[in-house]
Amino acid sequence: MSTVQDRGASSPQLMRRANRQALMQHALRAEAFTAADAMAATGLTRATVLGVCAELEQAGWLYEVSGGRDEGIVQRGRPARHYALRAEAAVLIGIDAGQHTLSARVADLHGKELAAARCAMHGELDGTDAEQGAAAAEERVDAVRSLVDEVLERAGASGRLRLLTVIGVPAPVDSSGRSPAVGGAYWSAMNPGFVDALDGTVVVENDANLAVLAEHALAPAAPAAPAAPAAPAAPAGAVPGERTEHLAALLMGERVGAGLIVDGGLLRGADGGAGEMRFLDTVLGDSRGADGVAALARRWSLEALTAGAVSPVLAKIPAARLAAEDVFAAAHAGDLLACEVLDRIGDRLARIAAILSSLLGVEKVVVAGAIATAIEPVLAHARAVLPEVSAPPFPQLLASALGQDVVVRGAIELALARLREDPLGLLSTD
Repeated sequence: MSTVQDRGASSPQLMRRANRQALMQHALRAEAFTAADAMAATGLTRATVLGVCAELEQAGWLYEVSGGRDEGIVQRGRPARHYALRAEAAVLIGIDAGQHTLSARVADLHGKELAAARCAMHGELDGTDAEQGAAAAEERVDAVRSLVDEVLERAGASGRLRLLTVIGVPAPVDSSGRSPAVGGAYWSAMNPGFVDALDGTVVVENDANLAVLAEHALAPAAPAAPAAPAAPAAPAGAVPGERTEHLAALLMGERVGAGLIVDGGLLRGADGGAGEMRFLDTVLGDSRGADGVAALARRWSLEALTAGAVSPVLAKIPAARLAAEDVFAAAHAGDLLACEVLDRIGDRLARIAAILSSLLGVEKVVVAGAIATAIEPVLAHARAVLPEVSAPPFPQLLASALGQDVVVRGAIELALARLREDPLGLLSTD
């Protein structure tokens, strides 16, 4: 933590702000703390720490802990004062605004979840129909507003300060929170100006980016490097779950989208376009190469059935109702057609992982989202195929343990990171 002197503050106002910033950054990461704790963390003097703590207590962001953590221990002299963040003073909101499902979470300033809510979005969207896209955009804004009201009510936080709302959308997002206009009606419907449409401070981010932030933030840190030379790398699939600084998270529902962390930082690209997988159409020689697992399972199963392939299980399901869940269930029961379809998806996943590993040097590719709970048979086949389509080193292929909440959890993680980085940019201490 840099000190006030390091920041080159040249006026009492700047010094006062820098001191408050340092104390709030410490309080956001700590439990109950003493002046000595804060002095060690910030480099501030005791008198400054006590003065700023009193100011932040008056502003409603800190409170003095009764008894402190030394309660019950015999002490000489006046016991040290203990302060703590008033975590319930404001809330953070995370939203996953997917095409078919909206999810929201409310958390306190320490990231503790207070409530969650979910709702479905009905109807399909033709990305070429501008009028339909405009109607879908208006409907989406209204649905997100209603969901936020619902989750705040569940949290008992309807009247509480909304410090920051982070919303994930299935579209590229630039640094201002807007999606490019070149994406037709689909991108504008998925991100209909949320940064201006919602109350309070709003950050809009690509959903796959939030997924990879969640995977990175919530994975355990790697152990310290051994003193002796390490053994040869284990084959793909036989890997621990520790954190890596070179990671891709794939959302593979209807479409494939990638969130990318390279050298420990989120890769964004121009207009937020990094991780858009439209190049797969060309690379895979398929006009719908960026289709996700759900779309591929339906499409390839129906194509095979139309061509005369036999599947007693899938043939009983009307084409309009056939879903990826049906194909996975049939494969689990031993249906040959369903198994062949999942193997084809595994072949495609292996090639996608090989491209990401070769081009960006990612060490781990995590399949995230709702599909992650069923994806292991596809991953197993992809691991077997990797040596046939690529050269070592092979990326680790894993299923996310965060399930369908990965995007909304990434939204909360990003909100916490923004708050901890610059608390005074979000809250008033006057």
